[in-house]
Amino acid sequence: MGSSPDIAIDLALYVKFVLALVFVIILILAATWGLKKLYRFSGSMRGASRRVSILEVQPVDTRRRLVLVRRDNREHLLLIGGETDIVVERDIRPFQGMVALEEERALDARSADREPT
Repeated sequence: MGSSPDIAIDLALYVKFVLALVFVIILILAATWGLKKLYRFSGSMRGASRRVSILEVQPVDTRRRLVLVRRDNREHLLLIGGETDIVVERDIRPFQGMVALEEERALDARSADREPT
């Protein structure tokens, strides 16, 4: 059977293991938090309008999707996910009513950001 000093050594080893595990978990959480802050800082463009946006995505089959992308007030229809990605149609002029609606939404969002809560 084990003697008292052996049990103390085993207990100390388990305590070290648990403390190391807790330390590693804290490091992972801190790194995740830091990366989220960094991404939010570099990814946000407050006050600036974005030039590229994804308007709509529709699945074609299990692998391919049609993606409607807007760039500089022009729309492009892309077929992605197959062996090659294809530009189906480019330089589509958006429907003017939709452009006015999106500009109105952007103005509403900017004014909501400025209002104190």
